[in-house]
Amino acid sequence: MDPALLREREAFKRRAMATPTVEKKAKTESSFAAPKDIKKPRPASAAPKIDASNYKTMSGSSQYRFGVLAKIVKHMRTRHQEGDDHPLTLDEILDETNQLDIGSSVKTWLQGEALRNNPKIEVTPDGRFLFKSVFKIKDGKSLMRLLKQHDLKGLGGVLLDDVQESLPHCDKVLKNRASEIIFITRPNDKKKILFYNDRTANFQVDEDFQKLWRAVTVDAMDDAKIDEYLEKQGIRSMQDHGPKKPLLPKRKKLANKKRQFKKPRDNEHLADVLETYEDNTLTQSNAVQEIKQNN
Repeated sequence: MDPALLREREAFKRRAMATPTVEKKAKTESSFAAPKDIKKPRPASAAPKIDASNYKTMSGSSQYRFGVLAKIVKHMRTRHQEGDDHPLTLDEILDETNQLDIGSSVKTWLQGEALRNNPKIEVTPDGRFLFKSVFKIKDGKSLMRLLKQHDLKGLGGVLLDDVQESLPHCDKVLKNRASEIIFITRPNDKKKILFYNDRTANFQVDEDFQKLWRAVTVDAMDDAKIDEYLEKQGIRSMQDHGPKKPLLPKRKKLANKKRQFKKPRDNEHLADVLETYEDNTLTQSNAVQEIKQNN
């Protein structure tokens, strides 16, 4: 072999030995490393999306079911307030509410359970559906008849919300009958109450009586305290407003009473013939006692 090449080879080895190098070690699996078979959780954005077209046909969604029912009840109330009081079938209701694409299970639930048990829906004998209002009133005359009955029976007023729900074209009727109705705002919840305006009860009260009435404060007194105050002033308060029940006669108790001996009424025609021996028995008992004393 050429000696020049050998010298160059030895020089190359010396240079290689003098140059520092960093050795890369192979990566070892540490004990805390996660196993490969464990799946990482998916981010929230990777969750399966619900198709809007299939959502309406999902029979298991109770929220969707009650949403359909609420839309039906709202539509039935609106058409009743507009004067449409003829009953409708379920298909006609779904057609008017644009809900013909509901599933068969939801339709069966509406027909057999939901609409029949709803307190705002009335079912006719032929299976049709109507809106069930609080009062059966259709016009101004029926409204005034209702207010008069409440006034005569002492039932108080009627909520404006119930009248608006029950009476078709309510605003127009109330405007025409404004002089016959008294509107009172309830202080606790600010709701309006309707009362019958009985003009026969209108009379002039002296100002002195009005001042006395307004000077008396009974806000912090209950009915028992008011009754007690009136009794002390010699005034009897009204009680037992309802009809009184007839009192049943009490039966006489004969168990604790001693029986009284009644003289015989028979043989009255022999009254002059009968004799009494009370005197003889007394004389005989006296004689026996004297004999005992002498002995």
